[in-house]
Parts: sequence; structure tokens; C-alpha cells
Amino acid sequence: MKKYDLSEKAILVGVNINNRDDFELSMQELFSLAVACNLKVVGRIDQNLRSVQPQYYVGTGKVDEIRLEIECHDADVVIINHEITPSQLRNLERALQIKVLDRTQLILEIFEQRARTREAKLQVEAAQLKYLLPRLIGSYDALGRQSGGVGTYNKGVGEKKLELDRRRVEHKIVELNRELDALSLERQTQRNKRMTSSLPSIALVGYTNAGKSTLLNAMVECYSKNESKKVFEKDMLFATLETSVRQIRLPDRKVFTLSDTVGFVSELPHDLIKAFRATLDEVKEADLLLHVIDYSNPNYKNQMQVTLDTLKEIGAEHVPLLNVYNKTEKTKHVFPEITGESVYISAKNRIGIEELVSCIKARAFKDYVECMMKVPYDEGKFLAYLNENAMILSSTYEEEWALIKLECHKMDFEQFHQYVVES
Repeated sequence: MKKYDLSEKAILVGVNINNRDDFELSMQELFSLAVACNLKVVGRIDQNLRSVQPQYYVGTGKVDEIRLEIECHDADVVIINHEITPSQLRNLERALQIKVLDRTQLILEIFEQRARTREAKLQVEAAQLKYLLPRLIGSYDALGRQSGGVGTYNKGVGEKKLELDRRRVEHKIVELNRELDALSLERQTQRNKRMTSSLPSIALVGYTNAGKSTLLNAMVECYSKNESKKVFEKDMLFATLETSVRQIRLPDRKVFTLSDTVGFVSELPHDLIKAFRATLDEVKEADLLLHVIDYSNPNYKNQMQVTLDTLKEIGAEHVPLLNVYNKTEKTKHVFPEITGESVYISAKNRIGIEELVSCIKARAFKDYVECMMKVPYDEGKFLAYLNENAMILSSTYEEEWALIKLECHKMDFEQFHQYVVES
């Protein structure tokens, strides 16, 4: 797909069906998506309708108004705040004589610009081709020319070029899916290794630009003390497309993995969700989800619902969830605060991180037990293991052994049960 730069100007077009309450917020988000795609928004056209018009999506009179807006601003592209049909796209481009993007294609453009890893690039390309397939137009001179020959994907001599192009796209989608399946298998192997280590798996989920990467970096900064483990963060939509997994070791020796995942957005293309299935499996198999919410956004409740709906779509609605209200410093809410299944924090200012960790520990470390162990001094390796992997609460050193009060994982308790004594 084409790359845009800030010199290119865009006109936004939205249809408010039956006076939707969230129409203005949706148009504001479309503006943010256009900016994220490096486009300069120079105009906006709205229309109130009971239903979209089958020919142009907007009414015919509104098409003339859009044309005048294009001429007035010398615009380069028109962006529709909805996914439109292939015929509506063709009709609009013919009528306006300008490039037309719908909301789905705009999101795909942003994902293409943001993709850095091989896996992310493959995922985006697969979604783009699935979007393109029903929109292939045989608008070239050789459309009616029949072709044939050995070594092509056509069934026989005489198949049209449009059909050949469709077959090439379908073949490419199959190839991409095959490569993504192989990468998915590698990712599953990595997850299985982490699962066998008995470490709780925590995943950050939420609307795009809610502060998930900032929160992961705050956790790394507070507990890992390793700057190289931080991930890319920026105040923009879809700054993160790749899943990053970090190991967080707390002062009491409890350890968990924390995964940063791709953000969600209203009307996130279904094919994009399917393409990112391997990445989103990290969410499905987590022990706990931290639902990061931009509490300062006036539309945060709708954004929360979009996240919950997307989690259901990917089959992750069963995973326990903790609401993390972020960016609270921009509101009048007193924080840090914990109320039920919610915690209020400021990841940017590193406020509320300890409160969040206490919530995580209460939910993810239920398999820890407190006990007393009597360990002979000649079991030096075991003593070293406990110091590294358990929380030592107190120690008493006697002539032949050490009497240790500790908190450890249930697996360690069972494995070394011979050392356990009644407290």
C-alpha cells in the first residue's frame, strides 16, 4: 500500500446513522487515525442519514459537496469513517477523481507503517491481501484480453487477467498463512517453556494509546533495573504491534512474565484480528489480564467495551481481568487507589505501581504457601535455591541445621516436603 507524508491533505467524511451518540467521538478518532498515517486533515464533511446510500455511501448531493471541498483545499485523499463496499469505493473514486480510503484501509495503512518484525509484517500483509481480494478491479487495458500458457495458476487457456490476479492474491495469502503458522508454532513452543517454569503469565490489554507500553516500562524500571529491557513507547495510536514479554522479579522473590500486546480500536478489521492470532494467543493463555484504560479520555467507557468485545472475539473472555485506570493524573480522581477489581495509577509518573503489584500478587500467586523448613548445613545447594526463589521471613541457625520460615511456591513445598516441620 502507498506510504503517505505530511504534505498530503485529507478530507474526512462521516455518516451519522440515526443520530448515534458516539458519532462525534468516532470522527475525532478518525482524525487521530489520519494523523497517525502522516496525513494532514484539511476538511470534514458530515451527513445525517437513516441508512447508508448503496451507490456512494453518502447521498448524491453530498458527493458534489465533497468534490467542492476537495477543490477548495486541493486535497489528495478522502477518508470514509466506515468500511465501504467495493462498488461504493469504485463509484466514489470515479465521481471524485481522487484516492478514497475507508476506515479499515486506513487502519491497515497504519499497521503497515508501524510493523517492524518479520512476523508483524507478514500479519499485516495477510490482512491487506484479504481486504484487497474482493476489491480487485479489472480496470486495465488487457482486461478483456485472454491469456494462457504453461506455468501459470489459471485453469486453462482463455482465463481473464482479472481472474489470474485473484488467483495470485489467493496463492500469496496461502503462502503467508503457511509462514505465519510456522511462526505461531515457534511462539507456542516459547509459551510452553514459560508455562513449565510455573511462572504466572500476565498480559497487558486495552485500547490503543492507553499506556500499556508505558506501564510495562514502569514495571521494568521499578523491579528489573535493566534499561535495555524497556520497550518502545510513544503517545500515538498503535505504537506497539509486536508482543514483548518481560520477566518481572519482585523484592519478595516472586516472579511473573508481563506481556505487552497490540492495542485495540473501534471497528478493528476482523481480518487483522485473524492475522494477529498468533500474537493474541499470548492473551488467551495468560493467567491474568491487566485491562489498561485511558481514564482521562471522555470516551473511556466505550473504549473499555471495545476491548471486552475484542477479547470475546479472540476467545479470551474467560481469563481473569483487573481494570487498570491509567493517566489518572489528568483527572480529578484521587489516586493511587484500589477499589474491588480496579486500581487507579499513573504509569507515566510511576505512581500506583506498588498498589498494582499488590493486586497482581493477590490474584496470580495463590499457589504460594508459608511454612517452616529444617535444612541441614550440608544441603548448601538447597539453601542457596531457597534464598534465590523463596521469600525468607526469618532464620534461626542451630548446631547442625538452619530453621527457616519462608513463603514458597506450592511446587517447591511439595518437592522438598521432607524438610518441612510443624510451625
